[in-house]
Amino acid sequence: MHFYKLPFIYLFSIVFLSVISSCQNQNHLPDPLEAGWKGKQVCEVLVDNENVRTLKCSFPPGVGHEKHFHATHYGYTLAGGKFRITDAKGIREVEIPTGYDFYNEKVEWHEVLNIGDSTAVFLIVEPK
Repeated sequence: MHFYKLPFIYLFSIVFLSVISSCQNQNHLPDPLEAGWKGKQVCEVLVDNENVRTLKCSFPPGVGHEKHFHATHYGYTLAGGKFRITDAKGIREVEIPTGYDFYNEKVEWHEVLNIGDSTAVFLIVEPK
């Protein structure tokens, strides 16, 4: 009887650990500063104190932002552009004008790519 239980327990342990590991990898995404594009950073820290972190993120044509999440944040477009956005809703193309602002309680995940012909620049302000 012990002979049959041991392989089952061993198999169960392997499957369980694989599932847990897979879930952790899917749920751990970089934040906007940690995320980059093809190994290079696209955001820089302008302010980081006990109250707020402000990032300036620049996207030349053909440059994007790998899959990442956002905590609560306010954003402002310093220089607009055309983007392909991929998220849980699907894939869409949007034109984001200069001077556009936005607020999100949270973004579970998204990935963006500048498909326009000019460099787009955003300020991202995250309250702490």
